[in-house]
Amino acid sequence: MPVSSRAPQQNTGPVLSDTTSPPTQLRKTLNLWQVVIIGLAYLTPMTVFDTFGIVSGVTGGHVPSAYVLALLGILFTAVSYGILVRRFPESGSAYTYTRKAINSHVGFLVGWSSLLDYLFLPMVNALLAKLYLAVLFPEVPAWAWVVGFVAIMTLINVRSINLVANFNTLFVGIQVTIIAVFIYLTIRGLHSGEGLGTTWSLLPFAGENTQLNALVAGATILCFSFLGFDAVTTLSEETENAEKVIPRAIFLVALVGGLMFIVVSFFIQSFFPSMERFHDQEAALPEIALYVGGKLFQSIFICATFVNTLASGLASQASVSRLLYVMGRDNVIPRKVFGSLHAKWKTPALNIAIVGLISLSAIFFDLATATSVINFGALVAFSFVNLSVIVHCYLREGRSQTLADKLKYLVTPTIGFCIIAILWLDLDSHSLLFGGVWASLGVLYLAYLTKAFKVAPPSFVAE
Repeated sequence: MPVSSRAPQQNTGPVLSDTTSPPTQLRKTLNLWQVVIIGLAYLTPMTVFDTFGIVSGVTGGHVPSAYVLALLGILFTAVSYGILVRRFPESGSAYTYTRKAINSHVGFLVGWSSLLDYLFLPMVNALLAKLYLAVLFPEVPAWAWVVGFVAIMTLINVRSINLVANFNTLFVGIQVTIIAVFIYLTIRGLHSGEGLGTTWSLLPFAGENTQLNALVAGATILCFSFLGFDAVTTLSEETENAEKVIPRAIFLVALVGGLMFIVVSFFIQSFFPSMERFHDQEAALPEIALYVGGKLFQSIFICATFVNTLASGLASQASVSRLLYVMGRDNVIPRKVFGSLHAKWKTPALNIAIVGLISLSAIFFDLATATSVINFGALVAFSFVNLSVIVHCYLREGRSQTLADKLKYLVTPTIGFCIIAILWLDLDSHSLLFGGVWASLGVLYLAYLTKAFKVAPPSFVAE
């Protein structure tokens, strides 16, 4: 059955007719397990090791508590995503939901801002691959790892979303196995007198000098770790029974991923209550593996992190290529470039290639700057998804008669929005500057697209 993405009636901008609609459609082949796996791959369970050094320094040695705060905000927002995907089971994520729930102008700007985190996350994975592999093979030029990583990621994504799901099932399984071994080695080390010397201490969560503002600052950085939970909404048009499957997948990805982050960071923080042992906090992962398991385990661990980054890279590239496809299909960005699918594989192949080229910028970026840039787009999307539930369900649909409705459609998204608002207050200056410039460009482009806001942006209608 063709999917309708008709805009609300108040949007009177131009639409694409049947004669100009894309000749092919995305294939509905994914099930709940595959969507959850892609989401977990996007989250990358082992990403807790990537940012641990940075966040431990920011929070004063209380990374698990920062993860708890981030997870609380994400779960409320995950509920909002689930509500909206039942009403609009289409690809496009926050862009689609805001466009239909509020209006097409706001939807475009949210989609434009969201492109920041979606476009840059594949690049972050390429950057992480470069950092890890340079440790194992210092004689190889760093740029070569970026080029090779991006090439593999792009070729797999071009062929099939099912191929991505199958590879990620394997990759996530490897990550979980490595994490289990790491926890075992950590417990053994703690019992031998390492770190806190016990697995029963609550010091990793809080101590005498714990500061809430430091935990909030750490949680802001860790929002980057949860991006996969909302990215699965971009797979709605490729998922069977999306109205039921995608909401479940969203909540499962956020909850399972968050619990894994909290548990793993607890054991790392117990083993390393301070950062004094590390030479480089930004790249602490190799030293964490070395001190916990020795050189052999370090080598295995770093190899597993490459698998980790490849899994996330595959999932993130798949998601952003589909967001670009939906925006291109709507013709808010050039449809001839972004709104087409490969005739044989039914994938947005050109978009995938474009994202691959952007990912090559990992040759020049550092990790702290790259992750801070990503957070701007993520927080824009999370904020407006919560607002969209209030506007569309509570106000427009009038779901405000019962206590259950008030809790679901007003209280829950309001709490989610407030928690995300707190994270806005601690956003990095690089993120605000880069994100502000990007958003301003979006406003200028939208003014051009809509003849100085006199008409709504175009949208795709499939009859």
